[in-house]
Amino acid sequence: MNTAPIIEESTTEERREYIKNRYPCLSDCDMCGLCKVFHGKDPENAYEDYIQGKRSFMEVSAEYK
Repeated sequence: MNTAPIIEESTTEERREYIKNRYPCLSDCDMCGLCKVFHGKDPENAYEDYIQGKRSFMEVSAEYK
């Protein structure tokens, strides 16, 4: 998978698309586990600060490790 777009070099739409592609909903919650990783949040909501350019991808990711 490609690396996360750098905030200063990307648009909000590019960052949102990256999150959608990186963390797709598989519609199989028992096998996937993303909901548990993000504490019940949709990945787009969990990464909202990154998408809006407020914090880096790594800063947000550190909250969910």
